[in-house]
Amino acid sequence: QVQLVESGGGLAQAGGSLRLSCVASANILSMNSMGWYRQIPGKQRELVARISVGGITTYPDSVKGRFTLSRDNAKRTWYLQMNSLRPEDTAVYYCHCRISTKEYWGQGTQVTVSS
Repeated sequence: QVQLVESGGGLAQAGGSLRLSCVASANILSMNSMGWYRQIPGKQRELVARISVGGITTYPDSVKGRFTLSRDNAKRTWYLQMNSLRPEDTAVYYCHCRISTKEYWGQGTQVTVSS
């Protein structure tokens, strides 16, 4: 069982920045992919950023150019740097990883962006 622990959520003003962190209990190099999703109440969870084991990153158009995913293998940690935040970025953010056929999720951290 892999545990993921997120930190870094909170309140930001529109145009501001926040950085989320996710620490894993497993070696990052054992993961097929890792990243972040977000969810607004009543809506489906959506991909925010993902990086494959080969280092290929994926972002939806809604965050491209504003959010950056990075990782530190030695610390078993990946990050989501969020810049130019918008009120529509308000959501619960979950870190995620996949190891073989299994998926793991963090507990979620609230990000609220005020206008």
